[in-house]
Amino acid sequence: MKSILLNLPTFGFIVSTRAALGLGIGLLLSERLPKQRRRAIGATLIALGAISTVPAAMAVARSLQRSKRRQGTSRIDRDEQLIGITRFPRKGDDEIE
Repeated sequence: MKSILLNLPTFGFIVSTRAALGLGIGLLLSERLPKQRRRAIGATLIALGAISTVPAAMAVARSLQRSKRRQGTSRIDRDEQLIGITRFPRKGDDEIE
């Protein structure tokens, strides 16, 4: 399973761009507003959502790369005090039946 770590402003940006795109499509399909006004607002929201898709996708890609780098490293590997330490057997590790 992939994990994506996004900070709050980036997450808000992605959610708002997806919402604008969905709202624009919904306006174009609805019949509540006058036709000319509905088309203008819907087209603007779709254009805004489509244009902002590229930066949102880049933010998610950067987040995936960061999470891959974090998974490959561990704090134990970097701790200088733990290099060369031997793990002694615990009680019961010696007894094999």
